[in-house]
Amino acid sequence: MSQEKIDELRRIVVDAAKSIFEKGLVENNEGNVSLRVGKKEEYLITPTGNQYDLLTKEQITHMAFDGTPLSSGKLPSTEVRLHVAIFKTRPKVQCVIHTHSTFATMLSVVRKSIPIIMEEQVIYLGGSIDISEYGEAHTEDMGEVAIKALGNKNGALLANHGVIVCGKSALNAIKNAEFVEKLAKIYWGSLLIGKPYNLEAENLEKFYNMFKQLFANCPKGMLK
Repeated sequence: MSQEKIDELRRIVVDAAKSIFEKGLVENNEGNVSLRVGKKEEYLITPTGNQYDLLTKEQITHMAFDGTPLSSGKLPSTEVRLHVAIFKTRPKVQCVIHTHSTFATMLSVVRKSIPIIMEEQVIYLGGSIDISEYGEAHTEDMGEVAIKALGNKNGALLANHGVIVCGKSALNAIKNAEFVEKLAKIYWGSLLIGKPYNLEAENLEKFYNMFKQLFANCPKGMLK
């Protein structure tokens, strides 16, 4: 792939990173964004110690799936194993975003999944937002528990850690990260008011079909 194309992808990562920062889904020095590089076993990812407001494309690191650095300068995010695990198991995924958004992280600390409370939750994310088992940060364990919690969906909560989402594009992944936080706020608030009414999965077939046709990025065998 040409350097011009790589630079274009770097700009997409920077724009996505700044977007989640401006939306309040992360603060400086937390969270990360990665983007697959074509059909190669390579990806671009935000650097460790990331300052979102000062981030430039030159700071975005280029890595191979096996851990080989393909660029010089900044070190990659310490959560590279989490991102690689998802890219390897989800060939259709183009972008992975990890946030520490406040309300979703609160639910992750009390180990509480978000059941299906809105129809669009099924369309964009694939259903409930499940909580992972605990995985130590910056290790392969985190990737393993994230993949299990994601299942065939586009978002999950990471126990005592935050949120992981994936998408067919950076814009799609940003939408998913934003939506998970919105749902977390709604669910948290509804629990304070009373007992939330959850939607029954068997009544949502047309919305699952929309998810499968439009936003699912897992292997087809997982959508049966």
